[in-house]
Amino acid sequence: MFVAAMTTAMSDARGPRLLVVGCGGIGGVVAAHLFEQGLDVTALTTNPLIASAINEHGFRVRGESSPGTVRGRALQTVPQGEPPFDFVLLATQPPQVEEAARQVLPFLAPDGAMVCFQNGLCEERIAAIAGPSRVLGAIVAWGASMVEPGVYDRTSAGGFVLGTVSGERDARAESLARILEAIGPTTVSDNLAGARWSKLAINCAISSLGTLGGARLGALMRHRFVRRLALEIMTETVAVARALGLKLEKVSGTLDLDWIALTDADRTATGSPSLVAKHALLLAVGARFRRLRSSMLSAIERGRPPAIDFLNGEVVTRGALHGVPTPVSAAIREEVLAIAAGKAKPGLETLRAFFEKTRPLPDVAPPSAPSMDLGARPTELAPQVALTDTERAPQVPPPESP
Repeated sequence: MFVAAMTTAMSDARGPRLLVVGCGGIGGVVAAHLFEQGLDVTALTTNPLIASAINEHGFRVRGESSPGTVRGRALQTVPQGEPPFDFVLLATQPPQVEEAARQVLPFLAPDGAMVCFQNGLCEERIAAIAGPSRVLGAIVAWGASMVEPGVYDRTSAGGFVLGTVSGERDARAESLARILEAIGPTTVSDNLAGARWSKLAINCAISSLGTLGGARLGALMRHRFVRRLALEIMTETVAVARALGLKLEKVSGTLDLDWIALTDADRTATGSPSLVAKHALLLAVGARFRRLRSSMLSAIERGRPPAIDFLNGEVVTRGALHGVPTPVSAAIREEVLAIAAGKAKPGLETLRAFFEKTRPLPDVAPPSAPSMDLGARPTELAPQVALTDTERAPQVPPPESP
């Protein structure tokens, strides 16, 4: 009885119990920092190669704010009889998140929370499994990849935005924010939906175009036609968000999606100051995050389904429900699926052909945008904006990233 009491006291002293589900790029870096803090954390991966590498060598992290090598243990299953977890941090790719949530739901404490680290709108899907009151959203404003099992490269700096599905303040979010602060600046928002849709607009452009182009962000953004496609996709996403009545939040407090969305004047004018500024912003973002590579392209290369229906597919579906045309988003969804099916190959030629094919489409219904303050210089905004992440959790050791 004395030993049990001492164990409980030690657990309380270490803070809440945390389960990290998925040890790819994002999950691996998060788990490493949590282990480094000496918290009560368990890492879970279904990949035996990753589990073996972590258990033998630890989490080996390099890049931005790297903790170096951190000793920790990774499980492939959660043992029966394990005490409940206060936080289940879901760090899988979107296509695997619902099944992962179902498998670990029995281990979630009654007053605990599942936390969605995915891009897209996964909070709603997980709320249907765990219940809305047991779900938090975590927008990840930095990138990471796993270059080989158990070896992680954090490719950009940044932190998190936390919030609830309802927008109400939650003490659990405040508690988790204090824990995640060691990884990067963390804020709690009462407008998670607005922040999530702003990030969605960026991911829908960057991850999808990166899949078609087969290259890293820096190389792609040097091409004007790629930047124009990105602007068209972001504009469609913003139009759907407005139809939903959402107030979009600035990404990392700087990048204003309401401003970057194309206006009627942008579509008809040649070389307008507004359009030049938007292209300059994307050039600056491409330069700052030149190493980022599409997570969907990585998934396809591993033989896994791309998360296109969690990104552009969400925009198309919700746009149809609210009468908002999304022709470019629909077209790029089909193109990504064609690449996943082996019917097309990623590359700059594929991306240019897609641009030529879709050039007439945005003229169907150009969305109007409100007048915005253009005072901010785009080259000053870009360095704080994180765009996507590349989580690698292969069944075989992946090749070195180029």
